[in-house]
Amino acid sequence: MRKKEMIAMLLAGGQGSRLGVLTSGKAKPAVAFGGKYRIIDFPMSNCINSGVDTVGVLTQYQPLLLNQHIGIGIPWDLDRKNGGVTILAPHVKDGEQGDWYSGTADAIYQNMDYIDANNPEYVIILSGDHIYKMDYSKMLEFHKSNSCDVTIAVLEVTLEEASRFGIMNADENDKIYEFEEKPEKPKSNLASMGIYIFTWDKLRNALIENHKLHSDSDFGKHIIPYMLNNGDSLYAYRFKDYWKDVGTIESYWAANMELIKTLPEFNLYEDFWKIYTNSDNQPPQYTAEGASVKRSLISEGCEIYGNVENSVIGGNVVIEEGAVVKGSIIMENSYIGKNAVIDRCIIDQNSVIGANVNIGGGENTPNEDKPKIYNTGITVIGSGSVVPDDVSIGKNCVIFGETSKEMYNDGKLESGKSVITREV
Repeated sequence: MRKKEMIAMLLAGGQGSRLGVLTSGKAKPAVAFGGKYRIIDFPMSNCINSGVDTVGVLTQYQPLLLNQHIGIGIPWDLDRKNGGVTILAPHVKDGEQGDWYSGTADAIYQNMDYIDANNPEYVIILSGDHIYKMDYSKMLEFHKSNSCDVTIAVLEVTLEEASRFGIMNADENDKIYEFEEKPEKPKSNLASMGIYIFTWDKLRNALIENHKLHSDSDFGKHIIPYMLNNGDSLYAYRFKDYWKDVGTIESYWAANMELIKTLPEFNLYEDFWKIYTNSDNQPPQYTAEGASVKRSLISEGCEIYGNVENSVIGGNVVIEEGAVVKGSIIMENSYIGKNAVIDRCIIDQNSVIGANVNIGGGENTPNEDKPKIYNTGITVIGSGSVVPDDVSIGKNCVIFGETSKEMYNDGKLESGKSVITREV
């Protein structure tokens, strides 16, 4: 078989537990973003825009919605007989007992047959849960010009932030001589983005050797230190454009809100680097007489009869007359009733908010059940939830499932409280 220059292995099995109920029933890469997209659309689009036409997508946690979204890869021009996109789930191999992927490198180890079958010279490892645009072909040029065994994409962060990342210590030529995983006292500010290009034969050997030592083999904890100690050539590739890990409720909300700026730092409208997604043909959006839309993203199929300001609205959302939506994310196929007020809220898909509902008032009290997840004043309504008419809901609240008036004390849910009627 003719050797391919480079294929991509896209790690998309993460649960994303810090996103709370937004990832209940779906993997983090399948979470909606920017109204019409899903998070995985960004690395998938980067691949085809960079000329990488063979992509293995490694799934694990709640993969149904993600699998349906990817399909056979048509939106990304990856529906190909030679290459294209392939979903790679944990599986039984050669009659042995199957195992879940227990680490990022273990996931690649379990799919070495797929990589060997495509016969690449290089393999790029990607994460399915980051928002960015990147030309991987330029990173590959850097990899080849420096005769690298491994190239690691890095961002320059502040030293205060550096302790949250894997940090690369490199010389003046960006050759890496030391790697520190989340160091308390970082020596540099070159933070790993979790994007790696490996020369395949070098990575293949490292995966086999590390599997003998670690059943939960991980790139940051095991593979990178092993290859450094082995004398392999590792270089840092500096990325200086927009990149966001939307791993928390606040960071997810903030990244969406950045899109509605007059001159957003992350531009979804560039013709030369389009972001592709799997979306149905939908009717045009409709804004009724008397309605108002200010500084917002409104997706196809929406009907706006009320007022929307500083918000991101997904497809086929109805916002009724007299309703006010401010600083919020409303995902596809949701309904906002008459005279409802929605302020700094995330409402997941297929939800119904009744008439005269008020969400987002009161004190900024952290959620009593999960204060580390819900603590920045954002109330989250899980997918398929129902909020009845005439109730008031505070900040940092969580609603998940179909709820009734009796579940709200005197028609109120104080800040930091939850009403959950469906298993999370």
